[in-house]
Parts: sequence; structure tokens; C-alpha cells
Amino acid sequence: MEKNPEVIMSNATLKKSALVVSAHSADFVWRAGGAIALHHAQGYDVHVVCLSFGERGESAKLWRKGNMTEEKVKEARRAEANAAAEILGASIEFFDMGDYPLRADKEALFRLADVYRRVQPHVVLTHSLKDPYNYDHPLATHLAQEARIIAQAEGYRPGEPIVGAPPVYCFEPHQPEQCDWKPDVLLDITSVWDKKYQAIQCMAGQEHLWEYYTRVAQQRGVQAKRNVGITSSRDIIYGEGYQSIFPRVTEDLA
Repeated sequence: MEKNPEVIMSNATLKKSALVVSAHSADFVWRAGGAIALHHAQGYDVHVVCLSFGERGESAKLWRKGNMTEEKVKEARRAEANAAAEILGASIEFFDMGDYPLRADKEALFRLADVYRRVQPHVVLTHSLKDPYNYDHPLATHLAQEARIIAQAEGYRPGEPIVGAPPVYCFEPHQPEQCDWKPDVLLDITSVWDKKYQAIQCMAGQEHLWEYYTRVAQQRGVQAKRNVGITSSRDIIYGEGYQSIFPRVTEDLA
């Protein structure tokens, strides 16, 4: 019998932090905007790392305007991402590693490990482990995981505080069935949906995805409502799905 995905509706009160590793400058909005806004509202410091601006492969609308350069596209995508992050309540930085293809060297790996050390995240959100349609996405995931391991190592920059073992959740890819992605966590984002949709509307370079990700959120909301039971008084309308990488350690299975 298949296990129903866990539905998370956290009421955390302690000051915590979260790290989102996004391959391109809009990925964190489509896939984790609700989680970012929700955790910000709960008092988390949320930090987003955009490995690239998505200037080559994810900015078709901008390129079609003509008289466009890669630097102009980057500037536009940076402005969009900054505006979205502000709405969601997150800080953001850009590694500008290029896209299509995104490639990482040791310097980029150590740079991200340093972000882990600085942020000390209690939770990490990033891409699916597989994506045959976009190799930049799993590369970002593997980079996020390897940087997490390095940031945990006592021998990396000895004397600095190491990170613990923050859970890593893979947010929903564009075509989950082809990416071996199956959610085991459903996050209720109804209370912050307006924030997420405002952030989505900042992504003018990919306007064709606005309504698509609205439908995704509605679908996950229906699934979340079903998994908390029809007797629940909670009116879940919008949700986000996540797939955990590591087991959850708990003393309570309820």
C-alpha cells in the first residue's frame, strides 16, 4: 500500500533559517515561492542562491525583442528575481555561473559551502535529482548536496562553525513524471498564495508559465486537503509538493 505524502503545516516560533539553491533566476519562484513566503512569515531568515540568471535557455521572450545582448538579459532577469525575492521576504545572491550549460568548478562548490556556513540553514530546498529536459537542474541539486557535505566537514576552513544536517527537499520539476519525482511532503501555502502570485508576476520574461504554476498550486492544494482528511476545518486551496532526500528523525509518527 502506498504511503500518503506527509502534509506539513508548521507553526515554528524559534528563529531559524532556510537556504534555497536555484539553478536559474526564476526557479525559486515557480517551485518554492510559497515555502519561502510561508517560512518568512513564521520568522525564518530565508536566503536564495541563484546559480545563473537563465539568460540563454529561459529568457526567450526577452531575446525575441531584438537588439538584445546577454548582459541586457542578465540585468532584466536580476531585476525580476530581486523584485520577487523582496515580495517573498528572502535575501538573494547571484553566482552568475551561466546556463545551458550550467557548469560548476571547485571554486563555485566552495563558494556555496561558504554560504551554508554563513546561513546555517535548518532546511534546504533545491531541484529534483533527475531532469532529462534540463540538465542544469540536477547539476544544481548535486552542487547543493556536495556543498552541504563540505560545510559539515571539520577540516574545511578549521575553526569556523560547521553546519548540522539540514533536511534537503527537492521541489517540483516542470514534468515530474519524467524526473522520477514523487512528493512525500505537501506544504499548505494558501495563506501566502497572494505573495507567491505577486512574485510570479515579476517574472515577465516567462509570462507563459504564470497560469501553469497557478494550476500546479491548485492541484497540490487539492491533494493536501485530501491527505489531512475531509473532516479537517483547514481550508487548503494552494499547495507545493516536495520530495525529501533524507529520512526524517522523529519521536512522534502522528
